[in-house]
Amino acid sequence: MGSYRIVSLPGDGIGPEVMDAALKVLEGTCQKVPKLQIQVLVREAGARLYQRTGDILPESVLQDCLKADAVLLAAIGLPDVRKPDGTEVQPDMMVGLRRAMGLQSAVRPVKLYPGVKSPLADTAAGIDFVIIRENLEGLFASYGGGAVVGDSVATDTLVVTRDGTRKVVEYAFRLAARRKGRPSDGRSIVTCVDKANVFRSFAFFRKVFFEVAAEYPQILAEAIYVDAMSLYMVQNPAAYDVMVMENQFGDILSDLGAGIVGGLGMAPSAEIGDRHALFQPSHGSAPTLAGKNLANPLAMILSVAMMFDWLADIHQDEAARTACQTIERAVERVLSDGKCLTVDLGGSAGTDAIARAVIDAISDTTDN
Repeated sequence: MGSYRIVSLPGDGIGPEVMDAALKVLEGTCQKVPKLQIQVLVREAGARLYQRTGDILPESVLQDCLKADAVLLAAIGLPDVRKPDGTEVQPDMMVGLRRAMGLQSAVRPVKLYPGVKSPLADTAAGIDFVIIRENLEGLFASYGGGAVVGDSVATDTLVVTRDGTRKVVEYAFRLAARRKGRPSDGRSIVTCVDKANVFRSFAFFRKVFFEVAAEYPQILAEAIYVDAMSLYMVQNPAAYDVMVMENQFGDILSDLGAGIVGGLGMAPSAEIGDRHALFQPSHGSAPTLAGKNLANPLAMILSVAMMFDWLADIHQDEAARTACQTIERAVERVLSDGKCLTVDLGGSAGTDAIARAVIDAISDTTDN
């Protein structure tokens, strides 16, 4: 029996709405999978908290996150809430969480579900790949650092280490071993995305990538320059299975990936470390939509499914695996039916209606 304690951080803007929808789906899933026992601890963090208290991530909340079996985060940050230097507070919390929890692998699935329109003309072969970005190094290693000389020069340093690269590449190959391969032919393949023809740091990233690849001879390995990949992802997305790359490149390409499968409302994500994991939608807080029951909660709901998949993997818990599959099947059923879609997917359903539809689909599934 799986018994887990989960910290929920609803955050700002549409965050509380999509989190509420996701937690209702979580509850409905646990009713369907009675071997799961989930305790949810709701904690406050984010821009509104900073506005009131001057603290975006209280130490007590961070400690709760470190003690939890997993963390669910909806969305944080508001454009009108800024620090004295004029910058937004959101990066402080995200970088702080990632560093404290050691979340070196950011995992962003790019999957086109039946019933969801893509801007691409031909998606008959299917779109189902995963972008994995190294989450603690790369250009983001300069966060809180960098240098500004007078009003003339500004610099940030890109950092690539052997240990950080090996961890994220190993995770990419382990994930590829669990997946069913790329849609075009079912072959398992991991693609290194870099700029190794120009920068020594990326040449080093590629070198470590192929060292790790040699330990997984059953999985194909290739390397593609990031500018070319931004083209290939649009031209032939079915040719890819798992991609691994530096932090900033992953940040950019994962949004492009979301754009070809229905938008950020269909973009769940996970941030995985050696001991901890955090799950959140890839979208932001969208304050202009807050309180209007318009936000698409599916990215948050699918992030819950990713949480169950991770718990199943690290604890060898078949109940958690069933929960993951139950949510995924329910979401696919709702989308393929096409009767209950949010505005961003071409429908008119609200946040609450989507959550109810997913819960109903879970209730109607055959018991496992």
